[in-house]
Amino acid sequence: MSIFLTKDSKVIVQGMTGSEGTKHTTRMLASGTNIVGGVNPRKAGQSVRFPAFDGQDTEVPVFGTVADAVKETGANVSVIFVPPKFTKDAVLEAIDAAVPLVVVITEGVPVHDTAAFFAHAAAAGTRIIGPNCPGIITPGESNAGIIPADIAGPGRIGLVSKSGTLTYQMMYELRDFGFSTAIGIGGDPIIGTTHIDALQAFQDDPDTDAIVMIGEIGGDAEERAAAFVKENVTKPVVGYVAGFTAPEGKTMGHAGAIVSGSSGTAAAKQEALEAVGVRVGKTPTETANLMREIMQNLTK
Repeated sequence: MSIFLTKDSKVIVQGMTGSEGTKHTTRMLASGTNIVGGVNPRKAGQSVRFPAFDGQDTEVPVFGTVADAVKETGANVSVIFVPPKFTKDAVLEAIDAAVPLVVVITEGVPVHDTAAFFAHAAAAGTRIIGPNCPGIITPGESNAGIIPADIAGPGRIGLVSKSGTLTYQMMYELRDFGFSTAIGIGGDPIIGTTHIDALQAFQDDPDTDAIVMIGEIGGDAEERAAAFVKENVTKPVVGYVAGFTAPEGKTMGHAGAIVSGSSGTAAAKQEALEAVGVRVGKTPTETANLMREIMQNLTK
């Protein structure tokens, strides 16, 4: 099994005909994702041919609106590759078309725009992943976003991470065990799906045996996740917090990764996680080794 994304997911790509959309649609198709359409009002009625990976090119139709795409294809996932200034409208359009899962890859979306579409999504019951995220992959089944599909195969580890590159590294480090689902939730101050959302989903997934949670400095998301683990998660969890060497007041890559005084420090997050039994590695490799030890014990 998996969380949020399966082999049966029907995916559309908003911004498919742009350079990034085209590149990553090609990669998603190559990894087995069932992409049923793209959306571009200026190219409605056309189709895009993507190169063969199984001996036959794929023709993907382009629709003028998300509503048209959903009506014609039954799409239930949208991946968004549009510039920041158009992202809010793109997300709102997907929500209004009743798409259950919207993956927002775009970086640099204004926070007030994210707040607006997040509130709209919450009212409509739409799950948002992102913005400023690598997306979600269920290895061997579907890949919605930019996560390289050949890093690791299917397995029984669940991964939730604020960082794209650390998502990739952790998948590579634990490729010998594989993953049920890996989800990059993004590092902006406001995001849709949180650590807690993913932890709950992995807890409920019978084919996920253990969970890796990657956080970073800034905010209190990891502390809140620790409290959630204590009350709700019975599966083993290991963690990593990026930013132990970050100087106070320094923004580190993600807009949400900024420390003010003692709030949001890596040390404080580590302390909160370890207090509820989450083992925290000092480096990504050490964290992977902690999970490797857990998985080896589970298979004995």
